[in-house]
Amino acid sequence: MSSTPSTTASARPMVLGGLGELLQSPVAPGLALMAAAAFAMVVANSPLATAYHGLLQTPVSVAIGSAGLHKPLLLWINDGLMALFFLLVGLEVKRELLQGELSSVRKAALPVAAALGGMVVPALIYTALNLGGVGAAGWAIPMATDIAFALGVLALLGDRVPLSLRVFLAAFAVADDIGAVIVIALFYTASIKVPALVAAGALLALLVALNRLGVRNLGVYLLIGAALWLAVLKSGVHATIAGVLLALTVPLVVPGDDDHSPLVHLEHTLHPWVTWLVLPVFALANAGVTVLGTDLDLAHPIALGIGGGLLLGKLVGVTGASWLAVRLGLGSLPQGATWTHMLGIALLGGIGFTMSAFVAGLSFDDAALLDTAKLGIMGGSAIAAIAGLTVLRLAGRGAAASSSTAAAG
Repeated sequence: MSSTPSTTASARPMVLGGLGELLQSPVAPGLALMAAAAFAMVVANSPLATAYHGLLQTPVSVAIGSAGLHKPLLLWINDGLMALFFLLVGLEVKRELLQGELSSVRKAALPVAAALGGMVVPALIYTALNLGGVGAAGWAIPMATDIAFALGVLALLGDRVPLSLRVFLAAFAVADDIGAVIVIALFYTASIKVPALVAAGALLALLVALNRLGVRNLGVYLLIGAALWLAVLKSGVHATIAGVLLALTVPLVVPGDDDHSPLVHLEHTLHPWVTWLVLPVFALANAGVTVLGTDLDLAHPIALGIGGGLLLGKLVGVTGASWLAVRLGLGSLPQGATWTHMLGIALLGGIGFTMSAFVAGLSFDDAALLDTAKLGIMGGSAIAAIAGLTVLRLAGRGAAASSSTAAAG
């Protein structure tokens, strides 16, 4: 009996340590997204469905005097919280462009080619199935890659795949994010309100000027960034673009002080909030598709176009464009990687989840069409994840067998 307290006390640090290791694992963000999406699906197909959808449509207002914003909770999540996600994306893009895997033509050639192929071919497959139909507006949905999910799935393989593949997948997904931001800005913008757009342009110019003048106080950038978000929202351009624009003005390097980068500090500060709050809340709000008692059709051209684009389109587009870039001498395969590895990475690129769901919300106002799109996203992403893992495991075994044969020889 006397040993029980000490046993419990000694076990507690082990449990907490295990939980800490799990939370710091690269697999954890993907698991959190999966759990949030699964919970939303369960609730949306339970007696709580009406309460779930009612909560998302609850009006939320922020006002100062007579001026204010009045939006349903769902739009605060998709336009407001997701602006933080796009801010983090913009910070990662800027860092990769200036110092990382996209900082030179030689480094960027292969991931950029892979991203372009992985955007064009899925869009063509979707369009071929939906041209002239009710789903035509969703052509950009299968173009996206969910970087958190894809890297989380790749992390499941540990050291059975070359580290260079993780670097390539991250660079390819960042290039894909750049393309997604451009597509959202150009093709998913409502009618433009010129005064608000002019105000947004003036605020952006002010942020650029502060950068040029050497201002390093993040609070100043974030305060003006909030005003920029409001101006972009009012202009008709999707509000999340403000996050990317703000990120591009945040200073990366402090002259003579490489250890105190405002951009890196903000990126590290935002990362856990986006990982553990923004993306799970987005999944909770957007993955709840009511299937029971409805006539949703998985054979609908929208679902087939998204699923086929994410699975077949990414496989053909990413692998084909990568092969062409290598063949033309623009780039080379990641160190230690084979073309079988590249097939697996291309399949993981078909995990569209968060970004695809975001674009789907911009594409369809009709609830039934949006739910059909979400089913296609979840189905295509799940199959792509399983297929990618399978191919990469086979590639790892093949590489191990080759190494053993070479050692024996």
